[in-house]
Amino acid sequence: MSALLSFLFANPTIAGIGAAVIAALGWGFRQRLAGLRAERARQAATEAAARDIANQVQNDIGALPADAARKELTSWSRD
Repeated sequence: MSALLSFLFANPTIAGIGAAVIAALGWGFRQRLAGLRAERARQAATEAAARDIANQVQNDIGALPADAARKELTSWSRD
């Protein structure tokens, strides 16, 4: 067993292939994390835009008199 391990670690071709495999796995993991960060940033931007629209609607409704607000909100309610 030790002869096999010493052969594998001493052979520069096999060591090079092993290093290439490890490097490829590391690169793939890094790309996966970059995609995860990009997706989280995209979701945060989408949620921020939705919050802005919700706040704008809330401010618009708050600025209306009570009767006008009720009339405006009836178009959004389910019957």
